[in-house]
Amino acid sequence: MSKKQKKEEKKMLFPNFGIRKEKESFIENLTMLLSSGLNTTSTIRSIEEEIKSKRLKKIVRKISDDIEEGFPLWKALNNSKIFDESNIALIKVGEESGRLSENLKIVSKQTQKNKGFRSKLKSALMYPIFVLVLASVIGIGIAWFILPNLAKIFNNMDIELPAITKFMINLGVFLGNYGIYVVPALILVIILIFYFVFVYKKTKHIGQAITLSIPGIKKLLKELEIARFTYLLGILLDAGIPVSNALDSLISSSSSSLHRYQKFYKHLKADIENGLSFQKSINTYKKIDMLFPRSVQQMIVAAEQSGKLSEILLKISDSYSEKVDSTTKNLMTALEPIMLIIVWLAVVFIALSIILPIYSLVGNFN
Repeated sequence: MSKKQKKEEKKMLFPNFGIRKEKESFIENLTMLLSSGLNTTSTIRSIEEEIKSKRLKKIVRKISDDIEEGFPLWKALNNSKIFDESNIALIKVGEESGRLSENLKIVSKQTQKNKGFRSKLKSALMYPIFVLVLASVIGIGIAWFILPNLAKIFNNMDIELPAITKFMINLGVFLGNYGIYVVPALILVIILIFYFVFVYKKTKHIGQAITLSIPGIKKLLKELEIARFTYLLGILLDAGIPVSNALDSLISSSSSSLHRYQKFYKHLKADIENGLSFQKSINTYKKIDMLFPRSVQQMIVAAEQSGKLSEILLKISDSYSEKVDSTTKNLMTALEPIMLIIVWLAVVFIALSIILPIYSLVGNFN
């Protein structure tokens, strides 16, 4: 495989890598300039001049070339492969109905909403991840650089070492001899395990299953997914997109969704295309109670029957967005003492392995 092919493959695996923030700014600027009456080609050219990322600048230039060749805006954006299907669907309907500027405002709002969802999830997970990584680095540093020196001291002492100290000394000696090979290999293995468990498309459902088994994280992820699903579907239906097309756009743009929910979205889309109602589809899905609370199910069914599905979905999204804020704050409050206890236990373990032989030595002197 050539370097160019590898580069293109990487872009397909990580389409937003390194350009997410500028892409969001691109959508905001596109909305403002088109709303002011500027034509599409001039708008794209104007935005291109302000972009710093070489990759995104190249993509935007291609979008501009496609528009000059006669492609509609939605088609040119779709060809770039970096915009969500739900955004493309809204822009397409806006162009066809003459409501492009209004729908672009919806796209901009949707982008900010998704950004908010990601930010809330990061804020909840950043602290424990940072503490665990920092504790691991300090632990490896102590075992690699300090314990080998202590091992020399303890080995010269004519005392019976406690089991905990023997373990730490053996670990220190091992890392002293082979640490230069073992530590980088261990870090590489951890990165690979993390990638295949939490990132790789075909196996990341394993990582999702692990995180969904953690009580606080499980609640937060479910609330985030419900808020995201109801908002996206509600906003697409409110823009006049047919239910089947809206679900198709939602499925295509749900690569970050939980695997369990993706299966339900596909089930729902298949049922709707076969002429079934939301109520029938929800009632026939065996694991629906694990995904949506009864109250949410009942509201969706009632909204479908009353013809206010998009309106109720957006209200559910607003309600669950508030719940996400509350759950994030509570989770952060609960995680702080747990992280402190984990660090304290690690410190106590290391301290005891060093202090116990000293007490034994003092006892021998007496």
